[in-house]
Amino acid sequence: MPGMGLTAIGLAGVTISYAGIAHTFIDGMHALTGLTMFVGLIFLAAGILDGGVSTSNRAKATTLVVISIALGFGMFAFTMNTIESTNIFAGLLLAIAFPAIVIAYVAAKMPKRLKPIGAIVALAGITGIVSFVAFGFVSPDTYIIAEEIVEEEEAELSGPIFPIKILANSSVQGNPDYEPDVAYVQKGFIIKWSNEDSFAHTVTSEVDMGETFNSGMIDSEEEFLLDTNELEIGEYPYFCVVHPWMKAQLFIEEPKEPVSVIIPEGAGVRSEGQVYFEPTNLEIPTGTTVKWTNEDSAAHTVTSGSAQAGPNGTFDSGMILAGESFQFTFTSEGIEDYFCVVHPWMVGTVKVG
Repeated sequence: MPGMGLTAIGLAGVTISYAGIAHTFIDGMHALTGLTMFVGLIFLAAGILDGGVSTSNRAKATTLVVISIALGFGMFAFTMNTIESTNIFAGLLLAIAFPAIVIAYVAAKMPKRLKPIGAIVALAGITGIVSFVAFGFVSPDTYIIAEEIVEEEEAELSGPIFPIKILANSSVQGNPDYEPDVAYVQKGFIIKWSNEDSFAHTVTSEVDMGETFNSGMIDSEEEFLLDTNELEIGEYPYFCVVHPWMKAQLFIEEPKEPVSVIIPEGAGVRSEGQVYFEPTNLEIPTGTTVKWTNEDSAAHTVTSGSAQAGPNGTFDSGMILAGESFQFTFTSEGIEDYFCVVHPWMVGTVKVG
């Protein structure tokens, strides 16, 4: 009974200290209760080997308490616990419990051999402790106290954005998935995949199963950014790991100068013969970047849509002051009308194909 009682008390104290309840002297508490538990285990093992297992109600109740605490602490340690010294504690428990059981068995069954076996166990323990400490001093890393991990802030990606959509209902096989399905992107752009579906998806390089790039799970309405400066010029097929029928092609190309559109002097005044965007009608291939430069003295906007229907949300420069510019990459085929919100008579068209 003393062994069972000490084991239960020690195990309860260790569980409480590791659970974070005892905040004032947690280190001392888990060390003291751990020692109590070890002593209890020694008495318990010696008692069982000497007199057998007790069948009294008190013994059964104490055994139930010990098993419950052990199982509870074990589940906590291996599922929810974040204390890095738990593994060390478990190792010390095994290192002490195993020789304790051996000594208890020898004391009960072979008392004449207790002294030599005890001396061997003691010498082995001392050798292990000395070696552990010695290797700790010569090791380049700390061996008991975990080093504080300082999380580095991820560098914010900067550069022109190339948008790609993960379309709604793309999780259904046969539906359109990525838009554009074939993307030609100039090196130096930041590719932004936006998940418009209600299911999570991935953007995973297909040839090497994600070694080149892998987004992980992109939840609904979340985004994944990829810096093309980290990629070589070439072709990169990719797919969704969750829905492997979702496949697309990515081509990284050499950087190109953007196509220039000028907002000329006097564009803010409506007059006959005045050019508002030069050129007004532009034809470009897919993946081309267009750069609008304001050479007028007044501020303007470059907003997709029309003055009658309003902006359609494809792009919007905001206010472009005199001497400033705005650029946008056209990734989908079609005709895109645009206008100036401040001066709605200023209109232009970009045909992508």
